[in-house]
Amino acid sequence: MTAVLPSLVLALLCLLWAGAEVPVQPGFNAEKSAGTWHVAAVVSNCSVFLKMKDGMKSSIVTISFTPEGDLAMKLVWPLLDRCQKFELLFQQSGQAGHYMAQEKRDLRVMETDYSHYAIVHELHQSGQEPSTALQLLTREQDTSPQLLQKFKELIPTVGLTKDMLAILPKSDQCTKAIS
Repeated sequence: MTAVLPSLVLALLCLLWAGAEVPVQPGFNAEKSAGTWHVAAVVSNCSVFLKMKDGMKSSIVTISFTPEGDLAMKLVWPLLDRCQKFELLFQQSGQAGHYMAQEKRDLRVMETDYSHYAIVHELHQSGQEPSTALQLLTREQDTSPQLLQKFKELIPTVGLTKDMLAILPKSDQCTKAIS
């Protein structure tokens, strides 16, 4: 019985976490969050990310909003020999700062000051295992130690661990590709 109890407690904690609601920035203002951002740090349990994270560089994200209020995201990731572009469209969920995509992606702006940083949570439920990511977006490529510390403190709150973290080095490799 004593061996079963810790396993039961762990299973209950996992269930509670799975059902826990990820917070969204109170009073989120979409208009203020539009524009260019740099991905300064990412933490994720995605197996592809974990294999690639040590070789990744900072990427550029451009956020805009459709007339309907949906979030359009253009990303440019620097790879060894080229810049890889992605475009994603997230529909508003009915709650400001919470968006969903048909690819079974759930995106939430957890915290932002609009002019310096945004912390974005993404849940992707495709394939066998759902993956969770937390991204630190910054308006400039330089990130303060205080902001990185704030980001690191959020990691365990979304069920991730610091060994899944990549602090991305600055890169200007793809700045021309974003336009």
